[in-house]
Amino acid sequence: MSIKLEDYAELLEDLSPHTRDALNVAWHEATKVFSPRGLDNYLKGVSAIRGLGRGDSLVETWIENAPMVAKEVGEDVVADLATASLMLASKTSGAVIELLLASAPTAAARLGDAELFLKYLQFVNTLLAQAPRGVRPMLDKLEVLFQHLTLGGLRRWALWGAHAHRTNYEEQIKYFGLESKESLAMLQKERKGTLLVDVQRRINMYLRALWARDFFMRPTSGDFESREGYRPYIADYLLHVPDAFDDFAPEGREPVSGPELYRATAAHCAAHVVETKQPISAEALNPLQMAVISVIEDARVEALSIRRFPGLKQLWSKLHVATPEMNASVGDYLNRLARALLDETYSDSDPWIAEGRALFAQVQDRLDNNHTSWEIGVQLAHSIAEKKIGFNPRTDILCAPYRDDNRYFWEFEEFDFNKAANAGYESVKQVRKYVSVMEMANEIDVETAGDDAEEIWVLGTELFPYENIGDESNGKSFNELEGREPMSDPFHYSEWDYQIQLERPAWATVLEKRAKSGDLQVIDDITSKYKREIHRMKFLLDAMQPQGVQRIRKLEDGDEIDINAAIASFIDIRLGNQPDPRIMMRSVRKTRDFSILVLLDLSESTNEKVQDQEYSVRELTQQACVLLADAINKVGDPFAIHGFCSDGRHNVEYTRFKDFDQHWDEVPKAKLAGMTGQLSTRMGAAIRHAGHHLKLQRSAKKLLIVITDGEPADIDVRDPQYLRYDTKKAVEEVAREGVTTYCMSLDPRADNYVSRIFGQKNFMVVDHVQRLPEKLPMLYAGLTR
Repeated sequence: MSIKLEDYAELLEDLSPHTRDALNVAWHEATKVFSPRGLDNYLKGVSAIRGLGRGDSLVETWIENAPMVAKEVGEDVVADLATASLMLASKTSGAVIELLLASAPTAAARLGDAELFLKYLQFVNTLLAQAPRGVRPMLDKLEVLFQHLTLGGLRRWALWGAHAHRTNYEEQIKYFGLESKESLAMLQKERKGTLLVDVQRRINMYLRALWARDFFMRPTSGDFESREGYRPYIADYLLHVPDAFDDFAPEGREPVSGPELYRATAAHCAAHVVETKQPISAEALNPLQMAVISVIEDARVEALSIRRFPGLKQLWSKLHVATPEMNASVGDYLNRLARALLDETYSDSDPWIAEGRALFAQVQDRLDNNHTSWEIGVQLAHSIAEKKIGFNPRTDILCAPYRDDNRYFWEFEEFDFNKAANAGYESVKQVRKYVSVMEMANEIDVETAGDDAEEIWVLGTELFPYENIGDESNGKSFNELEGREPMSDPFHYSEWDYQIQLERPAWATVLEKRAKSGDLQVIDDITSKYKREIHRMKFLLDAMQPQGVQRIRKLEDGDEIDINAAIASFIDIRLGNQPDPRIMMRSVRKTRDFSILVLLDLSESTNEKVQDQEYSVRELTQQACVLLADAINKVGDPFAIHGFCSDGRHNVEYTRFKDFDQHWDEVPKAKLAGMTGQLSTRMGAAIRHAGHHLKLQRSAKKLLIVITDGEPADIDVRDPQYLRYDTKKAVEEVAREGVTTYCMSLDPRADNYVSRIFGQKNFMVVDHVQRLPEKLPMLYAGLTR
């Protein structure tokens, strides 16, 4: 199938003669770069950009540069480039869009990857919203910037300038034009040692000289929020390496330059591709066994490569820094083993290291088969388990910067649900059966049944004894007597794993638990204590209340005549004056359409005392909620107050103190008085469940206010970044459902992480915690005005 320019005559009929000549000149080169589908997108882009009405120069810039972008990173990004240009049309001038298109080939050439180029377009769109005056000077200097910075470094450099000069437009222009000292200082700070784009050609030639074949490399960029990039990895026979490497300078040893580190990384990845004849099955292996097998497999492919190219041994050995003193974790032992198997001059007296060296030496004649890695790895994993050191797959990893993550040689069998069901391995789904009182009373209870019972019977109401059981009954139900709180059906939510960049489906379980009632006097005392603040907010809240039908007068176009204004105009006419033409009026119904859910962090840390005060964070949060509830109740918006805590991913406890359809009376007040703090803070699952409740509301605007005293954390998560990224993902998910999330943090260190989770304008850090009861109702007023 071939595409001719004449076939698009109707689409391109609005082009000026000069632009049509430019398209005819570029068409020959475009047909070499684009497929028929790509040519279709290219010409539709010409028509769309022409439709912006920003002049011929912009259209001709697209015609000239779009094929150059496709040549560098593929034709699939051309449609995204056109979409980005159209989106920017409502935010900036045609000159800036033209500059974006003109500099796009430079960005594509320096980034060298379609995915990174799309991230670059997203970054420009973000920067335009935060520093509109800085985009043009930055695009003018784009080639200079990309000579020194990765995409992540460019993003951090630009956003620093945007925040530092948010309102000073002259300084903003100087900063992004590289004309200020602080701009150059930040450029130097974010500068990376060696960029892949500068050495990629030499590395390709180096690999071709070694193995007499071509290898294809792609850059990865993982340093958007930190200066650390992704580890190298191999996927679909492509070598994915970081887009930049700093010089590697271990303490007390000679530094290794960035280009040399690229050679070591590329040679190691290429060794895997060349020496791996078949994958290693991961079936029936635990994470520790897989980690040890990976170390042995790395040593195997390196030993085979060193037989052919002895110089590689010196290149790789310089990048191992493990010492016999490192013995705090399994990861330390793995790094020591990796160095011992590569460098025979390395001395390590640990019996486990000696066992690994001996086993590897015995199979030197069988290194062609990677099954030897499996055998040695399983045996060594059994041996190291005797050291009684805990293993964490996230942190116990190899620290040699050139080593990849070894996903290339592992094979995972896909789960066959039909086969599992036939074999009897399919899990039995638990059934919750709702029954009557007579069925419940007459059925024989299985006392040995646990939480994994096939069938659970549920009674719609509490079941009370037929007769008093001594003095202990006192009107209590069986649930209260036997100590088992009623729970809702489990709600399963996915979680985002930032390290593998994938969602873990149905990973966290939320269980709704009934709130216990407390003493109502607690709530009355709070109301009395803050009587002055309640009186001070009265006028603000009165102004927020919906006023019903209002008449808007002095309109030229309205629904009915304003008699008073019409009479005044007739008087002006009789007096010979110019009459006021605004003699109409319109009746407008003023209504509020908000639903607000307040989500409270009820973790153990809320029981700690506020500094220099006699009350705890939980009591202060309780006071703030009472004032907020009174304020919202007076305005009339539907609202709910929920709380959460967690004890691992399988038990995220969620408590509903007040629901949307419930009146703010004694019942929710008593529940709020009985709130307690315990366990941990798995915030992402709680936000998703709160979003579930908000999604059921029919309000046009939905607001989720999260009140917390610390960052997300849980007992089964050691990596502090894991739950932060999951919470950020949860905020994005509920935002797609129309829910705006705002965080009020009581943690004085929250500035380090809360803005990345909730967004730059969607959080408040309360420096003086004791002022929370005053600030929370004012925050509500500001967010719903």
